[in-house]
Amino acid sequence: MPRHALVSMLLAIGLVSLAAASLAEDFKPKAPETAFSGKLRPDILGISTESNAEFARATFDSLFKGRTDTKTDIQQQKFGGASYVSALSFSLPAGSKQNGEMLSTSFSSPASANRAYFVARNLTFAPDQQPSKADMIKEIMGKYGVPTIVGDQHLYYIYRKGSIMSVGGKYKEATALEAIGKPLDPRAAVKLNGDTVRGSCVAVVKRAQAKAKEPGAMLTEAKGANCDGVLSVQLVPGTLADRVGIAQFTLLDVKQLVSAATIDSAALAAGHSESAMPKGSAPKL
Repeated sequence: MPRHALVSMLLAIGLVSLAAASLAEDFKPKAPETAFSGKLRPDILGISTESNAEFARATFDSLFKGRTDTKTDIQQQKFGGASYVSALSFSLPAGSKQNGEMLSTSFSSPASANRAYFVARNLTFAPDQQPSKADMIKEIMGKYGVPTIVGDQHLYYIYRKGSIMSVGGKYKEATALEAIGKPLDPRAAVKLNGDTVRGSCVAVVKRAQAKAKEPGAMLTEAKGANCDGVLSVQLVPGTLADRVGIAQFTLLDVKQLVSAATIDSAALAAGHSESAMPKGSAPKL
């Protein structure tokens, strides 16, 4: 190869490397604000809203290791010039003798540390493996604590200002079991929203699964929510009234979703501003 061609090639490689380094510099990760801290950091199978896509993928791979009937969906998006995992979904079909399971997560961009702002787990129990509602409620409250409100087949944990909200119902396992099959107490619902006119967190988390792959729609919902975070557990009755046929866990970090969007917007604006600046230098005189 001629010497001048080699020099040109090395110069081109150097310029590409500098451009890549500049892009990485533009998007140094910044951790978004979160609804959860300290001991009040709920997780679903070890995945919390501090987990990134790499950790979640490793966790999913470990949980489904050796299964040949697992379906995997990995969604990627572009942020600036970088590609990142924006959503993961693993599913295992239910059978007459096999429990079905689906795990899904949605992540923020690399600029906001690629954090999981949404985590969901759906369990469909085989007819002969359906647990009792009493046992499920015991396990749920043992892991997550006393719920904010119970009813409509759900246990709701509403987080605001670093703690689980209380609306006066100090649930024990027995009272939660009694309340779960009844409608939500309308007086408690009013207390949840207080004097504000912002959206109900119960409604927001109910719609979250349907909009999990639509970040824009989820962001609009989150901005209107009257809470910082929500954990919902739905127990759908099984073949017998006291048994659970489906258990659906949903974790949504409302505060993190909004904060990540702010970080991402600022990072993109900064990157665009820098790229728009003239790159010329003074000529040799």
